[in-house]
Amino acid sequence: MERTFAIVKPDAVEKNVIGRVLNRIEEEGFKVVAMRMVNLSRTDAEGFYAVHEERPFFNDLTQFMSSGPAVVMCLERDGAIAKWREVMGATNPEEAAEGTLRKQLGTNIERNATHGSDAPETAATEIAYFFGGIDLR
Repeated sequence: MERTFAIVKPDAVEKNVIGRVLNRIEEEGFKVVAMRMVNLSRTDAEGFYAVHEERPFFNDLTQFMSSGPAVVMCLERDGAIAKWREVMGATNPEEAAEGTLRKQLGTNIERNATHGSDAPETAATEIAYFFGGIDLR
């Protein structure tokens, strides 16, 4: 079994589609290992997205991610990282495949409803950022 990290971003929470995302997670065979709603401070968002600090979108991204509540999750299944990325779709909803969450729920490249880890090392770091060992079974 592999674990990945997922976020229902503030835009999707605001649209009241958390349940749709969770339903899709379950339909795709994921097990939710840990989940909580968070309100990231700007500092929290900057820490989480520190890998993108030098990118031109960093300021807008961290401002957006600290603009409202989000749901963070640790998901588990065989091939979790690749499968979650497939279910989410391309970062830009306009380029995402039909049926993907970002195509269905995203508005633009910044407000794209979901986040997911891109590699095992990233997943481990992102999961640890939000969930201590006691939160995981």
